[in-house]
Amino acid sequence: MRRDSWLWIGVALYAALYFFLGEVRYAGHRNFVDLGIFAQTAASAFGCFCNTVEGSHWAYHFSPILYIAGALVRLWPSALTLIALQAVAGALTAPPVYGIVARHADRCAARLAALIVLLYPPLAGAIFNDFHENGLAAAAVAWLLWAFDAGYSAWVIVLSALTLAIKEDQAIFLAAAGVFGFIRYRREGRGALALGIAIASAIVAAAFFVLIQPHVAAGSHWAPTRFYAWTREDLHALWPGGILQRIGFLLLAFVPLLFLPFRAPVAFIVILPLAEVLASRMSTTFTTGSHYAGAWAGWVLVAFACGIGRLYERDAGRAYRALYWCVGLCAAEFAAADPLHPGYFLRARTIADGQLDQFLRTLPRDVSVATQEEGYTHLAVTDSNAGVLPETPDRSIDACYILIDASFANSPRLVESKPLVARLLREHVYVLARRSGSITLYKRARGCR
Repeated sequence: MRRDSWLWIGVALYAALYFFLGEVRYAGHRNFVDLGIFAQTAASAFGCFCNTVEGSHWAYHFSPILYIAGALVRLWPSALTLIALQAVAGALTAPPVYGIVARHADRCAARLAALIVLLYPPLAGAIFNDFHENGLAAAAVAWLLWAFDAGYSAWVIVLSALTLAIKEDQAIFLAAAGVFGFIRYRREGRGALALGIAIASAIVAAAFFVLIQPHVAAGSHWAPTRFYAWTREDLHALWPGGILQRIGFLLLAFVPLLFLPFRAPVAFIVILPLAEVLASRMSTTFTTGSHYAGAWAGWVLVAFACGIGRLYERDAGRAYRALYWCVGLCAAEFAAADPLHPGYFLRARTIADGQLDQFLRTLPRDVSVATQEEGYTHLAVTDSNAGVLPETPDRSIDACYILIDASFANSPRLVESKPLVARLLREHVYVLARRSGSITLYKRARGCR
């Protein structure tokens, strides 16, 4: 693996491509609120570990991995740092899959498997999406399972800690995988290692759900439970529409892999990651273009590598035919259902984009301002007081300023908060402070300097 220059050229090209695409999206103000949330959290990692939308990020997720992101943001204080980090993480998912296949097949088969990873549409959708912890999970999981397969105990421990630092759901998945590994290898040294990882993972999950989250969130419920708060209406919508949606998701996830992840016993490790997204009442979690794909993609791609290795040992010719089919099917899915949605997210930078960036640079440092996604995502790293307009008109705005850019009239938060902003202006809670073309800055009439 280390000596195959073609592999590492592909990894470098993938990282460069997705950073370039992410930069184009960012320059065109096509990011959503989540990029601002994580940019603010990373920028405050060695302080409050918080953002103006969630408050403390610990109340939502167990993600110490963001301290690494925070260290990088200190070196390069820009949201582009996170975009670059996620692009590199996505590219680094390919080498461990290559390594697993290379243990059972020849170099050409391993290269094809790595190419499939780099072409896999769900992974691409997760990497191109706004930065999330999930964007780092696929690479961490793949490298961890590669190390376990190779018997590199020290690396297994290090990579397990890295995976556990990404998000609390990975602790649950890793605990289950550890139990499976113990049962599968209980007569080998790896069995004891797998059991130890399972116990450590269970402790991390319990610590977050029992101690950390209730303490930080002052006893309030864990926010992601909204995905599983099924109502009678949700159950009625499950048949047939909800079932068909989930079947469609499974086809998009596994047809490009020819269902090879299910050809090896290791397929058990994909059950919980898939159950997490399929059990949700909201289709966002089982949409291949969403960041949630990052939660399960690493587990699935490792199972795919094991499936290919198993097939190659039985019939090398069939394995090669399967690999070529997978390459073609990944390309076909990209053409038919592009998870990047380039028609919306990718466009040339306009005059309006430049005007908004210039206006944002004129604002005082750490100004308390509520604005739409286009402004929030570009302010978040350097302004800890920047916030986003509310989703519903029944909420309040506490910021000293409101910034609105009518050039982005379809901005979700701008549309959602329009009645609230209109009422606050009508009641003279906020008054005009400055206007520049389509950009308007309002100031709270009282209580702010």
